[in-house]
Amino acid sequence: MVDLILDHATVVEHDKQQLHPLHHPKQHADPLVVDRAEGVWLHTTDGRTVLDGMGGLWNVNIGYGNQELPEVAAQQMRKIAFTSNFVGMTTPPAAELAHRMAGMAHPTLNTTFFTSGGSEANDSAFKTVRYYWYRLGRKDKFKIISRQAAYHGITVAATAATGIPRYHTMFGPLSPGFSHIPAPNPYRYTGDIQPGETVGQAAARALEEEILRQGPETVAAFIAEPIQGVGGVIVPPDDYFPLVRAICDKYDVLLIADEVICGFGRTGLWFGQQHWDLRPDIMSFAKGVTSGYLQLGGIQISDAIREVIDSAPPEDTWMHGYTYSGHAAACAVGLKNIEIIEREHLLENSQRMGERLRTGFARLLDFNIVGEVRGRGLLCGVEIVKDKETREADPAKALEVYNACMARGLRSRNVGATMAFAPPLVINADEVDQIVDILGSVIDGLA
Repeated sequence: MVDLILDHATVVEHDKQQLHPLHHPKQHADPLVVDRAEGVWLHTTDGRTVLDGMGGLWNVNIGYGNQELPEVAAQQMRKIAFTSNFVGMTTPPAAELAHRMAGMAHPTLNTTFFTSGGSEANDSAFKTVRYYWYRLGRKDKFKIISRQAAYHGITVAATAATGIPRYHTMFGPLSPGFSHIPAPNPYRYTGDIQPGETVGQAAARALEEEILRQGPETVAAFIAEPIQGVGGVIVPPDDYFPLVRAICDKYDVLLIADEVICGFGRTGLWFGQQHWDLRPDIMSFAKGVTSGYLQLGGIQISDAIREVIDSAPPEDTWMHGYTYSGHAAACAVGLKNIEIIEREHLLENSQRMGERLRTGFARLLDFNIVGEVRGRGLLCGVEIVKDKETREADPAKALEVYNACMARGLRSRNVGATMAFAPPLVINADEVDQIVDILGSVIDGLA
């Protein structure tokens, strides 16, 4: 066992040689050095205890410190940690996890391809929809439509699909073939709304108009998070996704559901799309599939897409794969993680504690800087505004709220002007109330 016993100052000094995600040195002058954790609690090398209201990065669903997953990983590693999962080889954990997930999200999704994370999963989805149309003789169908405020990952193609400009500005030119439409944000819809339209109808119409503008013969797929996470915890109106599915069917456009954040109980159901009984052609997943204990992601494809892949002649083989696709130890952990979520009734706890969290947050609407509270399950957002009447967002104030919460021992995440919360699904009522109390005291002091 590698047991690093280093004092706080030494870790901070050595850490200067690491380039962190979304890196700017001014934001890393005093890092939170986490030495151990259990449940929803982080313990640092300088003696602080922090309630992790973000569950790592939206993904530590079964909580920190679980002892079953490390044991499963160790047992699998002693047998075989990794070997190639390319065609012609497999391992029992990869086969069993694919079997366990068959039909889990939707009856038509019965085939899984494994990756190491969400960005790889969405790149795999983009390549697969292009392959599908190519095989059907429709080689001009290659364009991907996404949404403003969407987050689909950080690889070159996933960055192009992401609809948050800050991720684009220093990395251009973006990959061609991607375009963005307004997000179905009931609180702040940026598109046009015709007389008598709901926000859901207007946002769905924006998709149809973009398909027609690009030319239906060129559009391969539309990708959407069931609930947009990094873009501000945007919960669409209930009429939105049924209209989107009908529009995609009308124009022969495949629908990709990005469940990287929403999947595996985060929203109170196994997958976010199930709130609207959505039938995607491809579903991407990662994060909660292992609760972050090992790296794993993937896509599930419809039976129709699987048939096109299986019926290809050798010269048209689906030439896609990663070294760690179907990693045996990661898949073993994924299997046990799903078992724990089911056994411990964490979907139900996500629903109950999520309702308690939003009820508590709703009391903060009395403050003049709190514009809206929204979410499903344990995926919640509190939007910070300059003015309740104009709904003008205040990301600078949200950053102040974030810093003040951290100083009081609560970790959240300010995504734009929204304070995002996604605590582990094992959170209890007392811990939920602590989140509400700390956020309330911070906002009271800043309002």
